[in-house]
Amino acid sequence: MSKEKLVLASKSAARRAMLENAGVAFEVRVAGVDEDAIKARSGDLDAAALAVRLAEAKALAVSRDDEAVWVLGSDQTLAFDGGLISKAATLEAARGRLKSMRGKTHHLHSGAALAVKGQVVWSGVDTVQMRMRDFSDAFLDAYLAAEGEVLLTCVGSYRLEGLGSQLFEAVDGDYFTVLGLPLWPVLAELRRAGVLAA
Repeated sequence: MSKEKLVLASKSAARRAMLENAGVAFEVRVAGVDEDAIKARSGDLDAAALAVRLAEAKALAVSRDDEAVWVLGSDQTLAFDGGLISKAATLEAARGRLKSMRGKTHHLHSGAALAVKGQVVWSGVDTVQMRMRDFSDAFLDAYLAAEGEVLLTCVGSYRLEGLGSQLFEAVDGDYFTVLGLPLWPVLAELRRAGVLAA
């Protein structure tokens, strides 16, 4: 179903699975970008705009190395309580973060960008509102023990596709966006650009 060569500039297993399940042919090339430096230079950007900026940086980093391919970059940011949440460095940090978000609402922003010949030709973002239930400390302990260090790769210290679904009482938005990619807009743009068959 793919007409042009597509590269995913992400090491995310969830993003790979989404594209594979949608029948998209691609290869993976991880973009070596300094996310912390990009965040530091991004000043007053809100969380949604920052997700796009990070996605664009990843797409450009790979596209500049190989102008013969289309490159999809993607990133996700989490806004909570007036601030930006980053990935937890330890399971103890993940525990503290989840406890602070317990019973409250936060927003996930998944940004995506397509680049070709060293230029971004499309970018977009989708946002999901997530409300955590007031789970017990015992459930939290069991959750962290079951999921382990994989949670350190997730911006919210949870994976909705697994046991993490039990952390929530309501999710308002697209499931794919929660997993880290605004899939419907990306597929539409890939078809418009001729990368996928219409």
